[in-house]
Amino acid sequence: MDEDRGGARLHQDPIRGIGLKILSVVVFVGMQTSIKMAGADIPAGEIVFFRSFFALIPVAIYLAWLGDLSTALKTEDLRGHVWRGLIGVTSMSLGFFALTRLPYPEWITISYAAPLLTVVFAAVFLKEVVRLYRWSAVVVGLVGITVVSVPNLTMLNEGVSTAHGIGMLAALAAAAVAAVAMIQIRRLVRTEKTATIVVYFSLTSSGIALVSLPFGWVWPSANEAFFLILAGLCGGVGQLLLTACYRYADASTIAPFEYTSMVLAIAIGAMLFGETASATTLLGAAIVISAGIFIIVREHRLGIERAKARKVTPPQG
Repeated sequence: MDEDRGGARLHQDPIRGIGLKILSVVVFVGMQTSIKMAGADIPAGEIVFFRSFFALIPVAIYLAWLGDLSTALKTEDLRGHVWRGLIGVTSMSLGFFALTRLPYPEWITISYAAPLLTVVFAAVFLKEVVRLYRWSAVVVGLVGITVVSVPNLTMLNEGVSTAHGIGMLAALAAAAVAAVAMIQIRRLVRTEKTATIVVYFSLTSSGIALVSLPFGWVWPSANEAFFLILAGLCGGVGQLLLTACYRYADASTIAPFEYTSMVLAIAIGAMLFGETASATTLLGAAIVISAGIFIIVREHRLGIERAKARKVTPPQG
């Protein structure tokens, strides 16, 4: 993330962007696991506060290492940061609520709707070029999300508990809002440093989460507090990595690599929580991941074609 020393200009380096994305996924899986370990008794607003406030620790360390601690709050887009905070808190609250009520593999599969929707939003709001092949893959991926979600909605299946159905709806809503957050990050990196974006996000989301204090916060046990703090630390590191990855590649290129978390989710769900992925979850995940792989392969081929075109194009002038 050495680009912060030289300014906030975008540098097209898809391989680096993808690598940072995958690393952020691993760290965020650690955050999500910590939240599940803390348990369902912790209100979503309280989880958001711990996630946001303690995320400032790795961010401050990162800034001190860069020597930019004194300029961390210097910004050209304060309104953009506030919007990022509001969108992020909404997405996190819905997502954390769902995470504590759904099996991990099921929750992670539903979260895959976010990168799919990011492709759509990137085309609509950022005017990124999305061709027919990628649109087709998005449609297929959303079919996979439907395979997972429909059997788990209370209003469509009497065998599903109300809590499970509400958790599923919350997860779907969180994915949609998360896609909006990804688009807002892409906008911010045009003028803002990585750490500045994360600092403002942590500060604004911490403040917004505090508003929920009178509405049911509980005093966590030592074990719960440990996992809540760990979630915050992982969240800070993951956010730095996630924000940086959008500096190197288009949102629609990076988004599909979110699917690397599925293997981790299945393993952690089985080993730590005794959760077995259902047949519909595995089928839906397979469809979604296949769509993502299709996008990846297509982007790789287009990259090769562009490189060849540059080599054979005669110099101008």
